[in-house]
Amino acid sequence: MEHLSNFCTCEHTNCKLHPFNHEKGCSPCIEKNLKTGEIPSCYFQLLKHPELRENDSILAYAKAVLHEAQENE
Repeated sequence: MEHLSNFCTCEHTNCKLHPFNHEKGCSPCIEKNLKTGEIPSCYFQLLKHPELRENDSILAYAKAVLHEAQENE
């Protein structure tokens, strides 16, 4: 795991874009997500229940963040 950043929270080490699998850090994952309109998986790890997300879309992330904000009110 020498290729991981100190802050990496992504658990999808089987993904070819995961920093564990190459020397390019997070850039390939970020590039892919920008092209597909998705949020990197690691961002979902900031949520209380990342496993409950619908998918990796920006909309799904926004909904999850708003849902947590409403729970905390």
